[in-house]
Amino acid sequence: MLDADDRLARRNAVVLGLAQAVGGALTSINVALGGLVGIYLLSEQSDLATAPVTAMIVGVAAGTIPAAFLLERLGRKLGFMLGAVIAGAGGLIAFAAIMQGLFLLYCVGTFIGGFAFAFVQQYRFAAAEAASPKFKPRAISYVLAGGILAGVIGPQAVIATKDFFLPVAYAGAYLAQAGLSLLTLCVLLFYRPSAPQKPSADAPRGRPLLVILRQPRVALAILCAVVSYSIMTLVMTAAPLAMIACGFTTAQAAMGIQWHVMSMYAPSFFTGALIARFGAETITAIGLILLGLAGITALLGITLVNFYVALILLGLGWNFGFIGGTTMLTEAQRPEERARTQGANEFIMFGVVAVASLSSGILFHYIGWESINWTVFPMLLIPFVLLIAFALVMRRRVAVNLRA
Repeated sequence: MLDADDRLARRNAVVLGLAQAVGGALTSINVALGGLVGIYLLSEQSDLATAPVTAMIVGVAAGTIPAAFLLERLGRKLGFMLGAVIAGAGGLIAFAAIMQGLFLLYCVGTFIGGFAFAFVQQYRFAAAEAASPKFKPRAISYVLAGGILAGVIGPQAVIATKDFFLPVAYAGAYLAQAGLSLLTLCVLLFYRPSAPQKPSADAPRGRPLLVILRQPRVALAILCAVVSYSIMTLVMTAAPLAMIACGFTTAQAAMGIQWHVMSMYAPSFFTGALIARFGAETITAIGLILLGLAGITALLGITLVNFYVALILLGLGWNFGFIGGTTMLTEAQRPEERARTQGANEFIMFGVVAVASLSSGILFHYIGWESINWTVFPMLLIPFVLLIAFALVMRRRVAVNLRA
């Protein structure tokens, strides 16, 4: 039985999940097509083929702090609607750039789309803020579950619209992105943010940001989220290029991304329950293991099955690692520290992820798909060891307290 606050939290989680499904489709479109459009526009400079995807991720990083500021100034609802308008503008610019054959303008369009996605990234925090501690991980999971539909909508939009403007390829997908942004606006009309609490003059201001970031659980939460997202981006961004290089079609590559994105979000229906039962650290560790299994699968062969299974494991690992890290972060911060901590988390995470995205295209061009997957294992080692160490320390503290 939900209390009144959790009824509102559930309603908002459902609405924001639907908005995530429609608005989040822009990332599926850009991931499926970014590298391919890069090759299409810059065939003689394929080492920069993933630059448009990198531009999108840089846009997310650049948008994190402005998004947090605007959401605080305008309120959640108006801020989220502004983000949808920006996403539509990015789609129209990318569409015009492809039609004119302008690579740099296309990167500007994907950058703006990424900037808009920074607002979408705040959906999970908005869903959690009105929830009770027990319902909080489920609220986050409900929102991210909308990504299952995003994983279908984005690639299917690519398959259905990429040839609308032949002989210019791919442009139709970005016109579809603009249309999906308009639909996101309509969904957000049903969002009802919780009443903001105006701080009193003597309300606590929270700790300085550097002090917060030095807290072991906060630092570990950010590290796990960063590594999970970076590995996922590094492999995912190169996967369509590798599939095309192995002789598979654009439709098959798009379907691989569809399975991947669906696996990123499908576990969200039960990830929150697993975290509530086993703890965020345990689920995060399982996520890191799944990311390692994705790398092993990719190294075992270059058949379509290998690509699809690796991408599915990659999505599952991201889900456990990312939601686990997000839950750890929300549990380790005080209410008055929420905005600055979340903004710092998003800025750090997407700054590193942008490097992973750009590195993906360069690494694929110079050292190949196999070498990219070998890099997964050293990246996983440090957060996995620290998670085990943290769990052992916490267990020892509990044992000492029980004896006392």
